[in-house]
Amino acid sequence: MMPDTVPPNALMQTLYDSTIGTTIRESATLFPWIESVHVLMITAVVGTIAIVDLRLIGVASHRRGARQLIVDMLPFTWVAFVLALISGTLLFLSNATGYYQSMPFRFKLLTILIAGINMAIFHMTAYRKIGDWDDRLPTPRAAKIAGFSSLTLWLVIVFLGRWIGYSYPLA
Repeated sequence: MMPDTVPPNALMQTLYDSTIGTTIRESATLFPWIESVHVLMITAVVGTIAIVDLRLIGVASHRRGARQLIVDMLPFTWVAFVLALISGTLLFLSNATGYYQSMPFRFKLLTILIAGINMAIFHMTAYRKIGDWDDRLPTPRAAKIAGFSSLTLWLVIVFLGRWIGYSYPLA
């Protein structure tokens, strides 16, 4: 007979028992504040990525070309992503054993990895030739696929993030 949950390993227990994890878990206010920062930063990440992705898909409601839009949005995206990563890590530490068992959490991390791979492929392929297609619509098929894939992946990440809060085992 298979157990219903995956037993947490020693590393997850160590993270759970850490001073940072315990402090966040036992505080009446830290977790909600950190979670608020995390949600705001994810909103900024998804929002800035969506602006670029919609342009790549062919929605030209912006006067800037794709290259300029990417250059303008990327710094905001990276700062928000790093802050989301830091706040997400702190949230994870507060219940590492529970999150470790959460399939939506695992799928979220996997989907973030796939979104990163999608971005890398875009930057190694279609973005290298952006000078050839930057100001014209429709954008090339490879850029549209990258934009559509990215937008879809980030919407799935948001969905999985919300699902985690309703499905992870409490420690």
